[in-house]
Amino acid sequence: MASENIITLNDTNIQEVLAAAKTPVMVDFWAPWCGPCKMIAPVIEEIADEYAGKVQVAKLNVDENQEAASNFKVSSIPTLIVFKNGQELERSIGFKTKGEIKKILERYL
Repeated sequence: MASENIITLNDTNIQEVLAAAKTPVMVDFWAPWCGPCKMIAPVIEEIADEYAGKVQVAKLNVDENQEAASNFKVSSIPTLIVFKNGQELERSIGFKTKGEIKKILERYL
């Protein structure tokens, strides 16, 4: 992962991270074999850097963390979910442009 502004979530820490976050958290549910996930990855990194301090960007590998993927009912990837105070606010499924992701995030800042 190129951006130090992205945290990696897993089955063990996701609830804790979402509950403790002081800012909205955008979680990218992805897998290494997923083409659209690879396409969106550089966009996610740019967003993480641009929104550092305003939005916490996180990634969760659904292959390695099936419990979390199941708990959040993620059936297609990439899925981006925005959380605030541990609550899901919005989800977006499939590839999105940087502009589309920014529009989603701006609604919660």
